[in-house]
Amino acid sequence: MKILILGAGRVGESVAESLLSEKNDITVVDTDGVRLRDLEARFDLRGVVGNGISPEVMAEAGAADTDMLIACTSQDETNLTACKVAQVLFNIPTRIVRVRSVALKSHAELLSDTGFGVTHAFCPEEALMGYIGKLVTYPEALQVREFAQGHVALASVRARGGAPVVGLSVADVRQNLPHGTVRVVGVYRRFHHEADRLVPTEGSTRIEPGDEVFVLSDKEQLGDVLAAFNRQVGEQAEVVRRVMVAGGGRVGMRLARALTKESRRFQVKIIEKSEDRCVYLASRLPSDVLVLKGDATDETLMENENVEDVDLFVAITDDDEDNIMSCLLAKKLGATRVLALINRRTYADLMHGTQIDIALSPAQATLGELLAYVRQGDVQAVHSLRRGVAEAIEIVARGDAKTSRAVGRRVGSLRLPRDVHIGMIVRGLPEPDARNTNGSEAAERDEDERDDEKVEVIVPTSGTIIQSNDHVILFLPNKRLVHEVEALFRVGVTFF
Repeated sequence: MKILILGAGRVGESVAESLLSEKNDITVVDTDGVRLRDLEARFDLRGVVGNGISPEVMAEAGAADTDMLIACTSQDETNLTACKVAQVLFNIPTRIVRVRSVALKSHAELLSDTGFGVTHAFCPEEALMGYIGKLVTYPEALQVREFAQGHVALASVRARGGAPVVGLSVADVRQNLPHGTVRVVGVYRRFHHEADRLVPTEGSTRIEPGDEVFVLSDKEQLGDVLAAFNRQVGEQAEVVRRVMVAGGGRVGMRLARALTKESRRFQVKIIEKSEDRCVYLASRLPSDVLVLKGDATDETLMENENVEDVDLFVAITDDDEDNIMSCLLAKKLGATRVLALINRRTYADLMHGTQIDIALSPAQATLGELLAYVRQGDVQAVHSLRRGVAEAIEIVARGDAKTSRAVGRRVGSLRLPRDVHIGMIVRGLPEPDARNTNGSEAAERDEDERDDEKVEVIVPTSGTIIQSNDHVILFLPNKRLVHEVEALFRVGVTFF
């Protein structure tokens, strides 16, 4: 696929790097020639210096035969204008835009074909908010991703000694849980002087303390599943009440507002270096949010603010080093769980397995939305895992036994790559545009309830037969296996 990316900032660079690994033809447009030369030296891509909203610059970048435009500069105005130019002058089929304005996201008519010519809009800050929000809801989890219109969730959890299923084999996990809609799809184990590595996830594999376990579960049962891996017998459930945020930027402000708006149970503190920004935050946030001027790497400040009582410490400044150091300090002083926002992949890799519980990459939090548009076949969702190495995908089985290698066949007979697991099959989901809405909220709600009653979440066995329109959720320990999986579910003119 030929892809044109506008903007060579952090988001643009991360998107380009990920899409290049999928063997796409990438061209990046930016006004910073030095930045582009650096990207050309490190990656196999083409750089064009200029303003992305200029028809001449877009023509030079090859917009005439481009399959996809991703406008991800830091300015919403530039991104939206570029999408319209791409639609009207170059007829680029897929036009994806990054937007930062909450107001724009709330007006769907603007972010459409008839508005600014947008086929899909994504917001990195919003993705980060969703990511952190799920960690607040599920304190035991390291990561939570949703599939099948929210019916199924994939979570990673650190196994703790004394938890009900730790020490059991993978085959015995389901028998020892109060429900059966759960499947262990990946186990990563830490070895001496080595990074975590995947161990064969077979029925005989035992869950050991310290393992990072990837588990698929019915969304409603996810809390109980995580507790079975991470909570010792008789131990009370973790509840996040006290949250401290280092960094009062756009994401920090939105996080504090969302937590206090959702529930009064949260006690939120924000630490910000800039005095002017502190004044702004204090004027825009609810009065029960405490805004502190200071440095989150200051040990005296952290002790005075009782960081040892904090349930979740979140470092989301623009500086990776500050985020890492403040999280390490908070953990040393007694914070229950710490999360660091780390843009540099090298830093994120170095922090894995340290005292930092969660190292979050903004790029990895948003890439899934883009990858779903790049992939072949009817891919509904893509989530990047393990810092971009592994992946979980939701793909819809289309066709019939004559046109598909998957439909009408047993799971055990599918020629899946080694270590790739079909975790769940969701049957009976309506098509995204199949809901019948007539403007009545009550009617819409009743329709949703009827749809949910038809949905069946299946933990497949080797004898389960895949049917047409099934939503199949797979775990891939290496993203290089994606093309083999896509080929298996691709519909042909005839299979035989």
